[in-house]
Amino acid sequence: MKPILEVEGLTKQLGGFKLENASFSIIEGCITGFIGVNGAGKTTFIRLLLGLIQKDAGDIKFFGQSIQNNERDFKNRIGLVLDDGYFYDDLTLTEMKNVIAASYSSWDNRLFNRNIERFGLQLNQKIGTLSKGMRMKYAIALAISHQADLLIMDEPTSGLDPQIRKELMDILLEYVGEGKSVFLSSHITSDLDKIADMIILLHDGRIILSEDKDLLLDMHGLVKGDKNELNDQSRSLFLTINETGYGFTGLTTDKEKVRRQMKNVLIERPSIEDIMLSYIKR
Repeated sequence: MKPILEVEGLTKQLGGFKLENASFSIIEGCITGFIGVNGAGKTTFIRLLLGLIQKDAGDIKFFGQSIQNNERDFKNRIGLVLDDGYFYDDLTLTEMKNVIAASYSSWDNRLFNRNIERFGLQLNQKIGTLSKGMRMKYAIALAISHQADLLIMDEPTSGLDPQIRKELMDILLEYVGEGKSVFLSSHITSDLDKIADMIILLHDGRIILSEDKDLLLDMHGLVKGDKNELNDQSRSLFLTINETGYGFTGLTTDKEKVRRQMKNVLIERPSIEDIMLSYIKR
């Protein structure tokens, strides 16, 4: 699989915040989860990617071409889904579509109508009457109806109930099954546990992790046990340790050594959230 988007040394100073030397790749046919706590710089990065603010340094390439020199082609080949939607509530779905479609040279109205039908939407319905979940489905229908190769999403499942989130995740899995790619910024890491192929962790403007999700989960272990198992030597095996009156929980990257030195502990597969919080705390 080849990279479709390559970020090299992306840097931006905004007041007291600095996005510093961010570098990673987004791979064809994959869902890349972009995670970090509020204030980490995720939205700033997406604004830089879209050219809404100018970078101080670095380069972004799309299919090997700098987007700075090929901005029109880049925006023609991406789809964008934002949490707020930025739709006009007084327009119908058809009227809003006509506004959006005019921006793309490869708009496919048959594909749009097929997506609208598949998502259970009505073209004559006003946007202001849609639930948040239906608005998000409409946003995705718009974003993928011009043959977009990359879908960029900023907190698309925030505030949605689990059933709607699952439906949206199924839509994304079907989309990447066609060889497309998704860049999904989200603080709901449980969704990414289910569907992400790659994980990028941003903290205080710096990339802390950029790794294949399954490899990332396999190389870490969530260890639980009695505090009597802890001593100076065993503590050194953990990235972080949380202790309570009942025991401890710690994240390790050396499961074999933990097994040899700590005989009465339980080692579980961590979640993405476990890993994210441990690296941030560290």
